Amino acid sequence: MRPMRKGPVAAFMALMCVVCALAGMTLRAAAALLAALSMPSLLNGVAAWLAATLLIHLYAIMLHRTALRVIPLRAGQIESGSLQECVYQVYILFYLMVFNTLLRGGWLPIPLLRPLYLALGAQLGPNTYSSGIICDPLFVRVGANTMLGESSLLVPHVIEGGRLAHFPIVIGDGVTIGAHAVLLSDVTIGDHAIVAANSVVCKGARIGAGQVWGGSPARLLLEKSSTCAVEGRVG
Repeated sequence: MRPMRKGPVAAFMALMCVVCALAGMTLRAAAALLAALSMPSLLNGVAAWLAATLLIHLYAIMLHRTALRVIPLRAGQIESGSLQECVYQVYILFYLMVFNTLLRGGWLPIPLLRPLYLALGAQLGPNTYSSGIICDPLFVRVGANTMLGESSLLVPHVIEGGRLAHFPIVIGDGVTIGAHAVLLSDVTIGDHAIVAANSVVCKGARIGAGQVWGGSPARLLLEKSSTCAVEGRVG
C-alpha cells in the first residue's frame, strides 16, 4: 500500500473547509428565514445537528464530483508520483472520512442508497438497487432491473502491494447478484445472469448472458440453454 502524500491531504482539508463554510452559510440563511417567519426553534438542538450533517454530506458530494470533472480519475494503472495518484488520494480521503459513514453504516434504507450511488457517479439502470456495497461507484455500470444482494461487494479497484489501478465492473439487465457475493475488478456480466450467494467472481471474469455462476472462486454452473430448459420444464 502506498503512503498518503501531504499534497492530497492538504487539498482534501481545503475542500472540506469549503464544504463546512458552505454548510454554515446555508444554516445561517435558513435560521434567518425561519426567524423572519417566527419559527426560530426549528433549527435548535438535534434538528440543527441533523441539518448540518445533511448539508455537509450534500456539499461534500457536490465538491467531490466537481473536482473529478476538473481532473478526472481514469480507469487503468495509477503510477506512483503521478497526478492521477494525487487525484486518487484526494478521492479516497473523501470516502474514508465522509462517504463511508453513509455507504457502510447500514442505517440508510435501500431505496435511498440508489440516489446516493448515482450522486457518487455509479451508472444504475431503472429499477436497479443494491443492498450491498459498491466500492468506487465511478467505475461501476449496472443495467435495468438488477438486484445486488444483501452484503454483496463490488470492488473495481486493485490494491496489490505497490500496484494501484481501477478497472470497471459492468453488469447487464435483469441480473441477480446473490447475498455476500464478491465481484472483483474488470468483471463483465451479461443480461439475466445469476451469481450465487457467497460467490467470489475473480478479476477479469466474463459471465455470459443467462449463465449461472457460483463458488469461490466462481465458475460456470449452468449455461443459458440449460437455464431455459429448466424454466421450460417448470412452466
